[in-house]
Amino acid sequence: MNSHKSMTSLLIAIFLIALNLRPAVTSIGPLLDTIRNDLNLTNSEVSLLTAVPVICMGLFAPLAVHWLNKFGQKRGISLLIALIGLLTLIRAWLNDYVSLLVTAFVIGVAIAIIGPILSSLIKEKFPTRTASAIGVYSLGMGAGATLSAGLTGVLYVWIGEEWEYALAFWSSLALLAYLVWFVAMKPEKNEGTVVIERVNVATSFRSPWTNSRAWLILLFFGFQASLFFSLTTWLASAASELGFNVIEAGSVISVLTVSQIVANIFIPLLLEKFPNRSFWIYSSLFIGTIGIVLLLTGNVALIWPASILLGFTLGGLFPLALLLPLDETKDAFEANAWTAMVQTGGFIMGGLVPLAIGILYDWSGTHQITYYVMLVLIVGMFVVTVLLNKGNVKALVER
Repeated sequence: MNSHKSMTSLLIAIFLIALNLRPAVTSIGPLLDTIRNDLNLTNSEVSLLTAVPVICMGLFAPLAVHWLNKFGQKRGISLLIALIGLLTLIRAWLNDYVSLLVTAFVIGVAIAIIGPILSSLIKEKFPTRTASAIGVYSLGMGAGATLSAGLTGVLYVWIGEEWEYALAFWSSLALLAYLVWFVAMKPEKNEGTVVIERVNVATSFRSPWTNSRAWLILLFFGFQASLFFSLTTWLASAASELGFNVIEAGSVISVLTVSQIVANIFIPLLLEKFPNRSFWIYSSLFIGTIGIVLLLTGNVALIWPASILLGFTLGGLFPLALLLPLDETKDAFEANAWTAMVQTGGFIMGGLVPLAIGILYDWSGTHQITYYVMLVLIVGMFVVTVLLNKGNVKALVER
């Protein structure tokens, strides 16, 4: 009974930690035009506020292995979540462009390290219910994205059109997560011994950087991350292009992220009963393709069903992208190494693509080209999935 209670409290803590891994990025989207105009920035410059933390999530993900060895799970994540909360809070006062970029950079580093540690924790603590635990993790991130994307515009208006305080508000989530995480995690005994054991294990498996399947999974993660951050960064701006005000554009993002949460809830549950990864990937990609086609029509009314469909796509693809490296690994250490590798390249892609969209938008003056970039990302995921399946068939034949 105590064990069940402990696992439940740990799942709640994972959910609350995950809740903090998106607001620092997704709260920018609804206020993108407002910040750009207030600070006299170009579209390319303002898009760096979301591109920088995402690129950092990739560049610094390998640090997760060293951070875990040095601080352990409890203290390591406690330090990082406190850092995210503090830097989000000081945006209320440090509100010039350079300060926003610096806070975005450091927050991105913190998120980069937390992600692989949480994945390895799930692999260790929930070995028989990995899909369900990943569902809780992805649900937390989806909920964080939904709350920040949907309510930041409302907060902006309610506070008195002070975008600095609207961004800083999301630091409150970090305080709650810190307290629950600290209580849920039992004290880590013999931490030094654990580190030695991990270091020894590190030499017993082949590095994911030399594994072709790991590279394919990296590409898949990168394409889905690019699609997520492109939509959360630019969909509100695309709605503004069609004549929507700040709150209406934020509502479009809310619809996107609410439908994402629905998929975050149901896809992992369905995976427990129907574990065929490819079926759910292809289904998600098909739904996303329809959503992009609706956006390409330029019809104002169709942006709403397009947002719903694309939300389902994002909500389905993210937990699947998290599961793929875990499916390939045997223990928590390997899971940490594979996830760090996959997220390194994946998040770099996820940061560069929205930045490229900003540059293309400055050049073209329209978001039509944005939708074609998103369509290319969906095609990329389809190709990678086909290649992964061919690898599985080849492995079965060789056996």
